Amino acid sequence: MANGPVGAEPMMRMVMVKGREEHRSMSNDKAPRRQPGPGSARATLANTRAGEQEAPMQVADVIIVGGGIMGCGIALRLRQAGVRVVVLERSIPGAEASSAAAGMLAPQMESDGPGAFLDLCLRSRGLYPAFAAELRELSGVDVAYRPCGILKVAFSEASLHHLDATVAWQRGMGLRADLLDGAAARALEPRLSAKAVGAAHFPDDHQLDNRLLVRALTMAAARLGAEFRSGYVRGVVQEGGRAVGVDLDGELLRADAVVLAAGSWSALVHGAGVEARAVRPARGQMVQFQTRLPLLDRIVTSEKGYLVPRADGRVIAGSTMELVGFDKQVTAAGLARILDMALELCPELGSAPVTETWAGFRPWTEDKRPYLGEGPVPGLFLATGHFRNGILLAPITAKLVAQAVLGERPAVDLTPFRYDRSLTQPHT
Repeated sequence: MANGPVGAEPMMRMVMVKGREEHRSMSNDKAPRRQPGPGSARATLANTRAGEQEAPMQVADVIIVGGGIMGCGIALRLRQAGVRVVVLERSIPGAEASSAAAGMLAPQMESDGPGAFLDLCLRSRGLYPAFAAELRELSGVDVAYRPCGILKVAFSEASLHHLDATVAWQRGMGLRADLLDGAAARALEPRLSAKAVGAAHFPDDHQLDNRLLVRALTMAAARLGAEFRSGYVRGVVQEGGRAVGVDLDGELLRADAVVLAAGSWSALVHGAGVEARAVRPARGQMVQFQTRLPLLDRIVTSEKGYLVPRADGRVIAGSTMELVGFDKQVTAAGLARILDMALELCPELGSAPVTETWAGFRPWTEDKRPYLGEGPVPGLFLATGHFRNGILLAPITAKLVAQAVLGERPAVDLTPFRYDRSLTQPHT
């Protein structure tokens, strides 16, 4: 998920390079080169450096800071456009939030209402069947995409009334959603608690195995020629008011553009212009059960959490939402809340063994919307702050940010997701 140097903040610094160096590319990449659009970072640098040789420190056209699903997805799309890409990750690609999630693709279940963010999430969900097939072809990894549907369960009349209102506005948008009484909900999921008074059914919300997704994206990007390096990014290098590379453990790496996709660590990358509180880590604790046969066919959720059944009998239960900094410990209180939620939804899980617990960091933003597209300085692009929707938004983020880097007009208006949007106004 991230490339930020946790525990190493004193090492981090903003790097400003004065003057220009004559330079020459080190790459012998034979991939076809796409002609950049007039607004692209590559075209801008080409115009400003007309007649100069390229510096030997230029290692790529684009450097991506962060090797989670966002960084790997963007790298994949840029490589397919013939762009030389280096992905920088402080540890194992995808080892943070990308691997710690549950893999829900749930724009309808998660939504607070209509607007630009829901539209973005729905578009990304619609990309997933083809995206999963493409990754299987490129990497050989099946990401276990399952069009299973989701039940959001109510245990009180007040909660059921809220679900009724949600179903009404979603049906008004032409989305599939149904309100079920308790008996109808248990007809779909017989092991659902007898205490459930009803549920909203979202048949088009789905799931995949996010750990397999991480593996598939990493392999696909690497097989198409993306280069991966490990180390601490100390800062974004700026020259003449634009981003021209990064400082990696004291080594200056140059590129035409830099993409910040460092998840919860994004604000720790100096020189990126992301304020310290703009993207913060929100800890989520998780529990995994193992059953002999799957107890549930669908994802089952409530106001307290969710159960995600895998085809092999595993059930992923989560999650807490804690703003505790970069403390990744699993706590007794967190586990107690998750276990109580799980048994309330599906009492039969009481006899299932707990096989794994873990915690991860969601990149939280004040308005719970991601930062996408152009950053605060030319040559810098953002793909961070996806909070609870990182897995869901992976394919659309890869597409839109790659388009922005290439100087193309993004397929979606990115104005609601700009770095400088007002957080004091409601964002739809």
